[in-house]
Amino acid sequence: MPETLLEQHAAALRLFGEHVRAVEDDQWGAPTPCTEWNVRDLVNHVTGEQLWIPPLVTDGSTVAEIGDRFADDVLGDDPVAAWERAAGAAHAAFAAPGALERTVTLSYGPAKGTAYCSELTADCVVHTWDLARAIGADDRLPDGLVEFSLKEVMPYADGLAASGMFAAPLEVPPGADAQTRLLALVGRKG
Repeated sequence: MPETLLEQHAAALRLFGEHVRAVEDDQWGAPTPCTEWNVRDLVNHVTGEQLWIPPLVTDGSTVAEIGDRFADDVLGDDPVAAWERAAGAAHAAFAAPGALERTVTLSYGPAKGTAYCSELTADCVVHTWDLARAIGADDRLPDGLVEFSLKEVMPYADGLAASGMFAAPLEVPPGADAQTRLLALVGRKG
């Protein structure tokens, strides 16, 4: 089980990557639990998030300086290769000496590298479930990543729906496991 933040991040990227590699040619247009996205849109979103990391963390760029560089299709003709490159560069940026202690300038203001890495790790875990559901893969997430993501999401769960990027939280059934609780917080029914 991953112990450090960097290990959690690497595990989340590996898990998402396994699912990206499992997408069949005829599944890229399939719907996902993210109602506005098909499989390609979802993979494009998560790949795009990884592309933001090196300029923000390594170069110290701001969101404004990066602008719309990653706003369109970042997958090109080979979505798997695009994901692999982006994930590798993202993890390398966070793993660089001092990167997690740096302050990065995000759309909502300055944040520590640790907070940014934690946020993107949890996001990757949730989107792995989305992708698994969309392609008919096993959607059971590793307990360690679920617990990590649950701890990350809980403090700001009430504001997620207001951001417009998440559905409203769902009621959690009594005795629900950690994965069900995590998914309910981000508006998904597991």
